[in-house]
Amino acid sequence: MHDVFAELVGQDEPVETLRRAASAAARVVAGDAAGGGGMTHAWIFTGPPGAGRSTAARVFAAALQCERDGTGCGECHGCHTTLTGTNADVRIERSEGLSIGVKDMRALVLRAASSPSAGRWQVVIVEDADRLGERASNALLKAVEEPSPRTVFLLCTPSVHPDDISVTIRSRCRVVALRQAPAAAVADVLVQRHGIDPEQAAWAAAAAQGDVERARQLATDQEARLRREEVLAVPRRLSSIGACFDAAQAMVNSARREALDAVVETDAAERAALEQALGAGGTGRGATTAMRGAAGQIKELEKKQKSRSTRSQRDVLDRSLKDLAGFYRDVLVTSMRAPVAVVHGDIEQVSAAAAGKWSPESVLRRLEAVLACQDAIERNVKPDIALEAMMVTLWRG
Repeated sequence: MHDVFAELVGQDEPVETLRRAASAAARVVAGDAAGGGGMTHAWIFTGPPGAGRSTAARVFAAALQCERDGTGCGECHGCHTTLTGTNADVRIERSEGLSIGVKDMRALVLRAASSPSAGRWQVVIVEDADRLGERASNALLKAVEEPSPRTVFLLCTPSVHPDDISVTIRSRCRVVALRQAPAAAVADVLVQRHGIDPEQAAWAAAAAQGDVERARQLATDQEARLRREEVLAVPRRLSSIGACFDAAQAMVNSARREALDAVVETDAAERAALEQALGAGGTGRGATTAMRGAAGQIKELEKKQKSRSTRSQRDVLDRSLKDLAGFYRDVLVTSMRAPVAVVHGDIEQVSAAAAGKWSPESVLRRLEAVLACQDAIERNVKPDIALEAMMVTLWRG
């Protein structure tokens, strides 16, 4: 691989900013006290889903560890170990559940206070920084306010709105705003890197709305395409109040099944590993006593796994709602004769027919209902209730 920044598709301005900062950071490492003008100790990466917030943080971390003047060559030991997740000086906090707890954040901050073992930078990446609880946010703030000389914090969050990141943390960070990648750029990646047929790549790139990984999935996975088709068929099925409730329940059930499939193997492996560590299968009084005393740890694991399953289900629903929002956006674009391409080109006739039937005002109400449903689920409203309310609005317009 060459040039780690090539991973950021359609992000020319952010890439230029990060290149300058990595170069300045390399000069600091080399002993140039005045070399860090483009570098700071805390960064926030914002942008819509699929824009590549986590990717941006990861490739910037690689450039900071790059042994070739911070170029992000993709070939040196620093770049390679960072990209493969084996660099001892790069720590990543991922939120598998609904939030990042204070215990995990305190442990991360404590480890980040140490000097980098390789002599370059200690990098802390917090994916889903918008999921920090209040106490975890306070723990991070203290570290960001009083950073170690060679520690860099990279925070990923949808926006800098106070609902996503605290104002005090925001004020101490440099913001890198990513945008939705153009469909043409995404299609080019699919063709060049994955060998996908250009026509299929163009369709998948448009349908994925700038998300490279989602586009790759749509282009290569038949199951993913079928799930998308089920979601896009929803507007045509809303013929009565009963159909609204049926459609909501079907979407919840589908998301639950997909989420379960995504975590079932991990859950089983984690439980087996914990039980083995606690002495499961052993004989004698000592082993029996140990397993009885381990009930609390098993319960804690089950709680973590339940939270992860809920998070996975919400992620599936969010993706489905994004597809649905794209459909109503297409209807509105067609109705207003806007000079932009539709998202779902394969069902353009359906969206055109809807545009001829619905007024622009009713289409906008439907689109707003989908976006409101996304927001409600993000705010912990039960998916069943949020989806039922949305479906009724989609039916009535």
